[in-house]
Amino acid sequence: MFRAIATAIGAAAIVWVMSLLVPQRPFWMEVAAVALISAAVTFPLQLALYLRNDALRDTQEELRNALRHAPVTGTMRAGEFANSVQHAIERRRISSTESSDGVLLVLRIDDFDAIDRRYGPQWADTLLQSMVRIIYSSVRHGDLVARLASDELGIYLPGTTTENASTICERIRGQVRETTFTAGQERQISVTVRLGGTRVEHQADFQALREAANRAAIAEEEAGPLLFRERFS
Repeated sequence: MFRAIATAIGAAAIVWVMSLLVPQRPFWMEVAAVALISAAVTFPLQLALYLRNDALRDTQEELRNALRHAPVTGTMRAGEFANSVQHAIERRRISSTESSDGVLLVLRIDDFDAIDRRYGPQWADTLLQSMVRIIYSSVRHGDLVARLASDELGIYLPGTTTENASTICERIRGQVRETTFTAGQERQISVTVRLGGTRVEHQADFQALREAANRAAIAEEEAGPLLFRERFS
C-alpha cells in the first residue's frame, strides 16, 4: 500500500512539474486523474508481489524446517542434531558463564523392526511418537532431542550433571512403565527400552559421544544403573 501511494505521489509530482511548464492544461484534473490511475493500477500489482514474496518465504521456511526435522517424530534429524551438539559444546567451552560439561543420552527401542513388521508402520510410528512425547515431558526447555536411527533417539542435556541426568532417566523410566501401548483392537505392544548416557567432559566429537552412549545402553544389562531396561505393556 505504501508503495502504491508513493507511486501515485511520484506521478502527481511529475504532472505538477509539467503543469508548471505548460500552464494552459487543467492542472488539478490531471493531478487527480493520474494519482487515482496510478494508485488503482499499482496497488494490486504491489499487493500481488508482496503476497508472492510472502508465500515464497513461507515455502522456504517450510523447506528449511523439513530439512532440519524428522517427518514422523518432529524431532531434529541426526545430522542437524550432531551439528547442534558440537556447536553447543564449543560455544559453552568458550563461555565464562556456562558450564562446558553435559550428558548425551540415547534411547533405544528393542525389536522395533519386529514391531513394524507385526503391527505395521503406522503403529510403529505411533509408538515412536509416544516415546518422543515422554522424552519432551521429562527434559528441560532447551535440551535437544533427535531421531538418530529407526529405533534410536538422542537427547543432549547441556550443562547437566550425572546426578541430574539420572533424575531425567528415572523420570522417563517411570512414564514408560506407567504407559500402556496398544496397536488397534486393544492389542498391547510389549517393548524393551534401553537408556544409555555419557558425559561430554572434554570430548568434542559427536560420533564418539554417540558410540559411548550406545555402548552404555547395550552394556546396561551387566552394568545396571545409571541406565535402564524396562519391559512394559
